[in-house]
Amino acid sequence: MSSHKVDTKSSDANFASKESLWIKMLSAGTAACFADMVTFPLDTAKVRLQIQGQGKNLFDHTLMEWNTTNVPKYRGLLNTLRIIVKEEGFLSVYNGLVPGLQRQMCFSTIRLGLYDEVKLKYAKLLYGENLPSDMMINVRILSGLTTGGVSVILAQPTDVVKIKMQAQKTTGPSITILYKNTLQAYAKIGRQEGMKGLWKGCVPNMIRNAIVNVGEVVAYDIIKTLIIRHDIMSDSVPCHVVSGAGAGFCATVVASPVDVVKTRYMNSPLGEYRGVIHCAYSVWKEGKLKAFYKGFVPSFMRLGSWNIVMFMCYEQLKAAIHYTTT
Repeated sequence: MSSHKVDTKSSDANFASKESLWIKMLSAGTAACFADMVTFPLDTAKVRLQIQGQGKNLFDHTLMEWNTTNVPKYRGLLNTLRIIVKEEGFLSVYNGLVPGLQRQMCFSTIRLGLYDEVKLKYAKLLYGENLPSDMMINVRILSGLTTGGVSVILAQPTDVVKIKMQAQKTTGPSITILYKNTLQAYAKIGRQEGMKGLWKGCVPNMIRNAIVNVGEVVAYDIIKTLIIRHDIMSDSVPCHVVSGAGAGFCATVVASPVDVVKTRYMNSPLGEYRGVIHCAYSVWKEGKLKAFYKGFVPSFMRLGSWNIVMFMCYEQLKAAIHYTTT
């Protein structure tokens, strides 16, 4: 990032960040991909738990009876992973990894890579060249909402394909192989549902990812700044690990309800829900508030571990690339 007149005594290192924009974007996308590869089985377990109960107790007018075949079979993170591996094989927990990596290269490159730049733009717009030395939480939240929401426009099709591939069972009983590979999934969804199908759930996903971005990137930014400002830790790996864990917890708490609705809506067959509101209402009828926090533990374990790995790699990559190019 180019040099700006900033009060460096504020301990707000991100406003005076020395890395250029391309370094941040490359580091963000690469770090997010690595974090996805490490934690992807947890995400698969989370998706399976979130869609569990979808379609349950629907009346079958052909057989004139209630459909109760979708009885919950997964109970908890470890149990879910054990059943998936036992019935479908170890590699099944990585179903959807390819579109997941594509998603991160589109999504994290923007939401995290552009965050500092957008934050600086908002700060200058609101306060002018002489930036105040306080936390400017309003600027951070605005920046997180902006980059989180905008990034979805590019990443949405990859998210749809990722969730559908994670939800399908490739081996064992009740096989539901709809897509043999990523390219076929894009083509089949586009052919059957049109371009609208590839951007299915875009609105709830924008809301969800804007909220998650505040919970992750903004929370990490604030926690890290406070830790450094109060001399609890230096700007080092332990600080990045603690800040990443805190960011993961914040993101899980605020985003779980939207995440459940997003997952259900994206994975639903054509016509099951009249819209996002109908989907949310169906989740509410299923179990009230508790239903919106289905899969909370695996969600937190996934987001917590993902944020630790991602932010730790992001900080190290930024420093390494900056050092080798200067």
